[in-house]
Amino acid sequence: MNYEVIVSCAVTGAGDTVGKSPLIPVTPEEVANAAIEAAKAGAAITHIHVRDPETGKGSRDPELFKEAVDRIRSSDTDVVINLTSGMGGDWTPSDDDPAMPGPGTDMIGPLERLAHVKELLPEICSLDCGTLNFGDGNDIYIATPPYLRKMATLTKEWGVKPELEVFELGHLRFAKQMIAEGLIAEPPMFQICLGIPGGADHSVDMLKVMKDELPDGAEWGGF
Repeated sequence: MNYEVIVSCAVTGAGDTVGKSPLIPVTPEEVANAAIEAAKAGAAITHIHVRDPETGKGSRDPELFKEAVDRIRSSDTDVVINLTSGMGGDWTPSDDDPAMPGPGTDMIGPLERLAHVKELLPEICSLDCGTLNFGDGNDIYIATPPYLRKMATLTKEWGVKPELEVFELGHLRFAKQMIAEGLIAEPPMFQICLGIPGGADHSVDMLKVMKDELPDGAEWGGF
């Protein structure tokens, strides 16, 4: 049986990839050029994060997103744009008082996390479907059920397709709950995210387990 395969390219990501390679795009122009190059090489979707041009660190500045998206849209490609909405959920407890935020904390509400999505109305935006110990340190990514329901409601109102990012089976269960509640338009689109410390292991067996738990008719990808 033949299946259509859709390539989605994340050209920079949210992690410290800049510290690992000088070839990682940093400025909005570099991000856009990389996305356009990926599209011309065969990618149907480009997943966009942006970075502070001065520091190379991940940013949620709507103006940086706007410049990157405008450049992609004005190019001679018809690549589908998928904007991250995962920024603004980072919590690192203080060493002195775990009830207080420590260095690296960046916590905002659901509407603020979607500010650039509301302005730019991409075809797709990511929706990280739960809280997660992100890595082996003190970093926690926080996405509570009320936040997720609000974000799902808003993206549906705006006509933006949420890419339901699931890092473990609990995330998948809650994503299915939102579908059952009518918050996610059919057919749902899932991204199975493996190999993140704190989430599901990166193995064929785990991929199969999570794939088998997807609702009927779901579209899905994975990494």
